[in-house]
Amino acid sequence: MIELVAAIVVGAAFFLSLVGTALARKFALARGFIDKPGPDRFGRTATPLLGGVAIFAAVLLPSLLVLVLARVWSATGAPAWLHEDLAVHIGGVVEKTPLALIILGGCMVLHVVGLIDDKKNLGPWLKLAAQVLAACAVVFIGRIRLLEMAGEPFSSIASIFWLVVITNAFNFLDNIDGLSAGVAAICSAALLAAAAASGQLFVAGWLCLLLGAALGFLVFNFPPAKIFMGDAGSLVLGFMLAVLSVLTTYYRGGSSGVYYSIFAPVVLLAVPLYDTFSVIILRIIRRRNPMVGDRRHFSHRLLRRGMTQRRAVLTIYIATAVTAAGASLLPHVDRIGAILVFAQTIGIVLIVALLESADGRGGK
Repeated sequence: MIELVAAIVVGAAFFLSLVGTALARKFALARGFIDKPGPDRFGRTATPLLGGVAIFAAVLLPSLLVLVLARVWSATGAPAWLHEDLAVHIGGVVEKTPLALIILGGCMVLHVVGLIDDKKNLGPWLKLAAQVLAACAVVFIGRIRLLEMAGEPFSSIASIFWLVVITNAFNFLDNIDGLSAGVAAICSAALLAAAAASGQLFVAGWLCLLLGAALGFLVFNFPPAKIFMGDAGSLVLGFMLAVLSVLTTYYRGGSSGVYYSIFAPVVLLAVPLYDTFSVIILRIIRRRNPMVGDRRHFSHRLLRRGMTQRRAVLTIYIATAVTAAGASLLPHVDRIGAILVFAQTIGIVLIVALLESADGRGGK
């Protein structure tokens, strides 16, 4: 029953995102909400924006509907048609409502800031401030933290750092058609497997929505893109994945992976993390603002090596899928298995680095 509901949730989010993206594209074309080719993109033609509105709506609307229905049914009783496997979780959803609203509120702030930036270019530092604000809200108000065993203030600082870095990683990935949405879908699927295995239905439900939203948008965004998500979409995808990666429990009682399963999110997101930090380092070395876009990303170097956008995107999809598979296995293997997973992840990152270093022309 739960598997069927999960499939329905993914399908509903996919449909909302698909229809929403089509409507957003028409609206963007009619109102002139267009992204023109810039120095940080390989796009050759002007492309409508606002795809991020469809992505956010596909996550926000079903979430609010579930929260409202749970509140009503908690007071009046579950309807007769609601399966008992779902009815038993009504109280849990009500209990999680304040946390859900904090997370959605953080997404809303980033979505609005992204929309404004897509239209008026707010600059990198104002966007960074909004990310830190959203991260602080979920860490200090929502009490969503990683490495709590390390105590305060390390846990809070590490959590804020993680949330901001992953949010930026997906914002940085939105540099060629289909990349950010596709990588987000792969990471959502891997996190969904971990959350489902741990019985975390609250987290799994949101990951189903995120997976469906990313796939629905990808129909229009896979190269050649008919619409872009803009910062209004990439910031939301990154923030949601960052939050859900912290909320997901990777260790289950009896598993031998208790000591190293905490590294599962790092393994899962190894490729986006490598791209983010390598680009920032390159920009700093060349004395450029690390937060200003350019063509130094892994995807851009693949394009300069002669790959088409589709081949470049699929190459990064495969690299991400391999690290995601390793992350899914990490909590369930012994020490030798963990070493092999880490070695595999390092190998993938080294391949990425070698492909990048093969092009010494840099970017402009």
